[in-house]
Order: sequence, then structure tokens, then C-alpha cells
Amino acid sequence: YAEVRQLQQTILDSYDRDFSKHAPIAEVPRIRMIWRSVPAQLAKENKKFIYGVVKEGARAKDFELAIEWLIDAGLIYKVSRVKKAGIPLSAYEDFSAFKLFLLDTGLMGAMSGLPPQALLEGNVLFSDYKGAITEQYVLQQLKSVKGLSIYYWSSDTSRGELDFLLQKDVSVIPVEVKAEENLQSKSLRFFVEKNAGLHGVRFSMSDYRKQEWMINYPLYSVGYIL
Repeated sequence: YAEVRQLQQTILDSYDRDFSKHAPIAEVPRIRMIWRSVPAQLAKENKKFIYGVVKEGARAKDFELAIEWLIDAGLIYKVSRVKKAGIPLSAYEDFSAFKLFLLDTGLMGAMSGLPPQALLEGNVLFSDYKGAITEQYVLQQLKSVKGLSIYYWSSDTSRGELDFLLQKDVSVIPVEVKAEENLQSKSLRFFVEKNAGLHGVRFSMSDYRKQEWMINYPLYSVGYIL
């Protein structure tokens, strides 16, 4: 484990040096602030990326260029919120609300100082962060699927949220991600029932299970069933 973590840290150090070499000088501090904030923002399970978490009082205009630089460099992924399920999903994109993900789960663990043993052996103190790691993993797998548009949905009036809302061809697929075998899916069920004709997908630690409104798939199958 230690050797892998050391290699991951070497990669992270290399990225950090590259910021100074290749990014506009004025943007380097902002790029570093955005880059380092991503794991913590995912762990908080915010409905959207919050600039004020990066720097108190910050606004979008302060960090837009830094975010775009990291996206163009292939170091982060941006997943925008959509307001409703319709084709094309891009027509319902909320440009003011989005989540940021890193390019790799292993690097996310290294950046946050997560001991590998917590992943492999389990730890009650790891329960909250496990959700962020799992969502990051699923996003990476979804990115490998060709022709897939990836968004997320959250309600304007309640705490309801879908981890991902996908479009492939003419199909819209609501997706929920579970890090455990706790299979309550209130938001997914609400969304499916609200939008006639949709069928939900849940990825979890449980085995394949088909219900009238949803199919549960084991997490390892993410890249194969869409």
C-alpha cells in the first residue's frame, strides 16, 4: 500500500509543478485552490460546487478561468445540474450549478490522506467519505462509455438529488449510487414516479436486483451495462 501511495503522491507533486510551468502565472494560486478543494467538496455532498468553500466570499468570476484550465488539462471533470428530464438534457442545463470530480479515485485518496486500509478493511469513521469515493469511481466508469451525456439533478424545493442523470441516444437514465448495501432510494423513486416512462438504475454493493421501477447493479458492472 505504501509504495502505491508514494507513487500517487509523486504524480500529484508533478501536477503541482506543472501548474507553475504551464498555467498563466496569475491563475496558478487559484488553480491550486480549486484542485485541492475538490475532494473536500465531494465529501460534503453539496448539491453544487461552492466557491465560498474554496475561499470565503469568493464568486464564480474569481475562479472560472482556473476551473476551465483544469478541465482542459484533463485533471478534473465538470458535471452540470439539469432542471428536468427531457431530451436533449443539455437544453435543461443549469450553468450556475455543477459538481467537480477528479480524474482518478486513487489520486483522490492520496490527496485527502485516506489510508488504503480504510478502503480494504473498513472503518466506521470512513463511512461519510466512502460515499464520495464511490461517486468518484462511478463517474470515472461512466466517462469511459461512448455517446453518454452525464449530468446530475437536484430539486429546487427539497433535498431530493440524483447522483447522475444520463442521456444515451433517446434514453434518459436516472442513476443513484450507494456505497453500502443500504438500499433506500427515496430520491430515485420520487424522480422515476414523477417522470413517466423512466426506469431507474442504482449501483451499490448488493447483487443484481430488478424491480418494477428500478434495476440494482453491483458497482463493478458500471462500465458494462450502459
